[in-house]
Amino acid sequence: MTTYPEFDLTIHAEGLKHAVERARERDIIIPTFEQMKDPSKIPAEIREELHHIGLWDLHPRNLFRITWHNEPKPFGGDFGPVNILEFPESLTGTPARIIALVGKWFPTGAHKVGATFGCLVPRLVTGQFDPTIHKAVWPSTGNYCRGGAYDSNLLACESIAILPEGMSKERFEWLSKVAGEVIKTPGSESNVKEIFDKVWELRRTRENIFVFNQFEEFGNYLWHYDVTGHAMEEVLERVMGPKDEYRGVALTTGSAGTIACGDYMKQIFPSSKIAAGEALQCPTLLENGFGAHRIEGIGDKHVPWIHNVKNTDMVIDIDDNAVVSLARLFNEPAGRAYLVKQGVPEALVSQLDLLGFSGIANLLMSIKFAKYYELGEHDIVLTVLTDSMELYQSRLREMHEEHGEYTEQDAAVDYAHYLQGADLGHLLELRYTDRRRVHNLKYFTWVEQQGREADELRAQWYDREYWKRVQRLVPQIDALIEEFNARVLKG
Repeated sequence: MTTYPEFDLTIHAEGLKHAVERARERDIIIPTFEQMKDPSKIPAEIREELHHIGLWDLHPRNLFRITWHNEPKPFGGDFGPVNILEFPESLTGTPARIIALVGKWFPTGAHKVGATFGCLVPRLVTGQFDPTIHKAVWPSTGNYCRGGAYDSNLLACESIAILPEGMSKERFEWLSKVAGEVIKTPGSESNVKEIFDKVWELRRTRENIFVFNQFEEFGNYLWHYDVTGHAMEEVLERVMGPKDEYRGVALTTGSAGTIACGDYMKQIFPSSKIAAGEALQCPTLLENGFGAHRIEGIGDKHVPWIHNVKNTDMVIDIDDNAVVSLARLFNEPAGRAYLVKQGVPEALVSQLDLLGFSGIANLLMSIKFAKYYELGEHDIVLTVLTDSMELYQSRLREMHEEHGEYTEQDAAVDYAHYLQGADLGHLLELRYTDRRRVHNLKYFTWVEQQGREADELRAQWYDREYWKRVQRLVPQIDALIEEFNARVLKG
């Protein structure tokens, strides 16, 4: 009988030999998950080197900056507490404490470098991925292929980035300098199947490619379960008062990697909730729907293979009109001035560019979550700001050109409607049967189209150890990383 999931850590001796030699040639040392969770365990000499390296530099030591603990500065930063932003009631319209982990201070400006690390490194330190032969293929709707191309570059691996042609200009400009090859697929954020189709085409027509599909790669799930989960636990230890209570995490789902942190948090706080979000214009989880939307960073029209649906408590749909409107409110001078007039602290307003499109959606989700459960001033909701508005400046310019100057009247309407007036429409607290319905949607994408096994789909639902088997892999992977580094340094 097959035990699922099959997370293969078998050593391939020849590929491992080549990987070690390449790492030795390029002076590559790989951090462990333990060091990403606790940078105080990083050797002092590496921390000293980082004082002379920029956050986005294509330098192998920046592998050690794949952590939530980076000092928030673009060059030469050290490590400190997890970077967070807490949103006041004057902005959110709810007394609940909504706290977000900030993704901007990762290399590439987004936490996806962690997810891609979790996918590539286990294959590299086992020799399954041979950097002298293979090319890493990163299919994505945006930040994941950026993270994959970046990590591949730092690990001296060739990469191919695949993403929709309708994504922001900044992504393509940056990828053209970092990825070995960039492939554009038809459509925009909502066109995930077209990305999958391109992957199958590459499998048929090219040799020695290694596909890291974020929607089914358990390394993506594992990195967020372990590293992001521990970061959230640290945040609570830092900010919780004696009367405070952690209520849950609210996160939009792209690949469903980040939401794995909710599995970790629920093991510590069993009464806490996990809310999964999506765009209202493509209500796949909410009503088996389809469509197109403008919230870059969210995938849709399918349920990712690595989404632990049985552990998800709520689905919240966010109107993309709200997201693009708030992007202007948070970043245009008239919008920021209006927020200060409404009593939002100026120090907070000056940091609202830390929210990219999916971060704004996560904030809106958290507000709806807090209002639905009638949370008060001692209730804490956690979320994540995947990236910042730094990656969407072309979108702001496009909106300015299309809609004209953003005025104080525009700001008043957006603030009242989308923040203070956020309603409880388009959400669903999931019953057991609702969860099973969403889980069953995986069949059409993964079994019919992508060749996964129906028996494993059943195991995801019925086998209580299925997700725990993934979660327990970190010590084994860390041991392989340490052995790999020892062989590199021995030479």
